[in-house]
Amino acid sequence: MFENLVEILKNNPRKIIYPEGTDARILESAARLKAGGFLTPILIGNADEVRAAAAKGGFDIEGLEIIDPENYEGFGEMVEEMVKLRKGKMTADECAAALKKSNYFGTMLVKMGKADALLGGATYSTADTVRPALQLIKTKPGAHQVSSCFILVRGDEMIAMGDCAIIIDYQDSVDKEGNVTLTAADKLAETGVECARTAKVFGIEPKVAFLSYSTKGSGKGPAVDLAREACAKAKEMAPEFDIDGEMQFDAAVSPTVGQLKFPGSKVAGYANTFIFPEIQSGNIGYKIAQRLGGFAAYGPILQGLNAPINDLSRGCNAEEVYQMSIITAALA
Repeated sequence: MFENLVEILKNNPRKIIYPEGTDARILESAARLKAGGFLTPILIGNADEVRAAAAKGGFDIEGLEIIDPENYEGFGEMVEEMVKLRKGKMTADECAAALKKSNYFGTMLVKMGKADALLGGATYSTADTVRPALQLIKTKPGAHQVSSCFILVRGDEMIAMGDCAIIIDYQDSVDKEGNVTLTAADKLAETGVECARTAKVFGIEPKVAFLSYSTKGSGKGPAVDLAREACAKAKEMAPEFDIDGEMQFDAAVSPTVGQLKFPGSKVAGYANTFIFPEIQSGNIGYKIAQRLGGFAAYGPILQGLNAPINDLSRGCNAEEVYQMSIITAALA
């Protein structure tokens, strides 16, 4: 998988922002990427502190760009742009204060075209990585939300799972008058389609299963209705993909069970892209695959934004930073 992604980056050079430029894990990854020559890291932080941290760890970052929010020449222009983006929700002083923080500063560099992608979260929380992205990068045309996908790898086998990290559950959106502007099924369908598109980037030919405790009407209840309705909407949104549901997990992965319970389905028994009905089952599901199934899990890969912004676990190691850097940049 990573060989294919590296080839993508070799053919289309890209720059990635690291907001946490003094972190040893970030510096180790940056040094490794520098040596590889296929992706250019930009480190955010005080230059002396970043270089001192690199020297302490023995990481060669000579020649890499280090940008300090405190003395950035384009800071005034950046503040003006952020004021426009926030549309009266933040004053110039509030924007300037936010941009002194590396998470906002790094995100604005991507927004202004100084870099192609950003990877944060080594020390920042998920919320502190996602919030600036939502406020500044914003969702891409046609997207109504930010969702996530995990890519799981075991030998030559690759599967996708979502959403396992961002959307707590799916509920109707209503306006001030109480009118439904976007249904829960619309949102779940969007997650499914975005996961299929992410899977495609990683070389997976997506067969998308909307998971439930029911297969083709065997069970009843609001959760079953949600999965079934979302599946129908996803098929309309992306007819180019094989999508089916609602179905139980055994029907999704076992050809014998799948074709018995859901005869004629192109997905049942052969699914490789699994859409969970809410975060609890999704998070449990991918971790079962990881810990008991022996899959390596890469993610969460954020979906729906105008530019690739991804979040690390604060417990990550340098290898995970390096791998997520490649994944993030390849999405640009």
